[in-house]
Amino acid sequence: MPDPAARGRFVWHELATTDTKAAAAFYTKVMGWKTQAWEQDPSYVMWLTADGPVGGLMVLPAEAKAMGAPPHWMPYIGVPDIEVTSWDADRLGARVLVPVTQIPTMGRFAVLQDPQGAVFAIYQPAPGSPPQYEGKARLGEFSWHELATTDHEAAFRFYQQLFGWQKTESMDMGPERGVYQMYGWPGNTLGGMYNKPKEMPAPPHWLCYAVVPDARKTATLVKSLGGQVLNGPMEVPGESGDWIAQCLDPQGAAFAIHSLKPAAAKAATKATPAKKAAARKPARKAAKKAGKKQAGRKKSPKAKVRARKAVKKKTAKKGKKAKRR
Repeated sequence: MPDPAARGRFVWHELATTDTKAAAAFYTKVMGWKTQAWEQDPSYVMWLTADGPVGGLMVLPAEAKAMGAPPHWMPYIGVPDIEVTSWDADRLGARVLVPVTQIPTMGRFAVLQDPQGAVFAIYQPAPGSPPQYEGKARLGEFSWHELATTDHEAAFRFYQQLFGWQKTESMDMGPERGVYQMYGWPGNTLGGMYNKPKEMPAPPHWLCYAVVPDARKTATLVKSLGGQVLNGPMEVPGESGDWIAQCLDPQGAAFAIHSLKPAAAKAATKATPAKKAAARKPARKAAKKAGKKQAGRKKSPKAKVRARKAVKKKTAKKGKKAKRR
């Protein structure tokens, strides 16, 4: 049965590259991810956070390479009926690069190119599959999805009809870049769209932002590991405390990093009452044990003599006061 809640959600992020071993070594250090070979096909590797898989790693297909595709990250967007969505995309001017394909036990996907040229995938999960698109992004997950295109108004109309996205906030970035249009649903902004400037040589493309503890430190790490920082680190306008940076990995795939303001980051990792109580138990146990040990400790002979003298002195003082009265 189709899952209507999947529509328009970013559910998977896949890196297609020329050197999967080098990419795995790079991203496990930069993002803190772990890797695990997919049991259905060991050549496909999954990116794992503490909460489970967030994406995959694969060799750049020969046919894509022959068409001039560089190493790249591709977002997968959930749909309730992949055949209908694929047909709608074609009707709205998109190209179907990879037709609807079955993934054993997981679901079905297709790769599309929007009317302006940006590539993305659509995905229909198999019935009963757990959703991977609920809640706010946590550490290691993807928090923002940005489309650089040639006509953001036309692009928005295309994606609006395909996924039901709505315009949320917008920001004027100046005469060269124009309006940065954010999209999603009220109370749940998913990303932004803008017209790429002339000096940006890349064709229209999607850029995916992953959450890291500190974007400034991670940007330094990216450079030390052979990657490039194209823009930033910079503080997010209007989001005091959030930092971002846009980067290239050593194989040339573009990605971005995002760190949350301290209060938000603390809330995301805040311990539950049960965990706090569990953490306090050893301290209480140790204190109780120490108290019993102190209470049962015998006084030394010298201590006993000092205690007797103190009692006699106190008694003598009381006696003197009584005589005066």
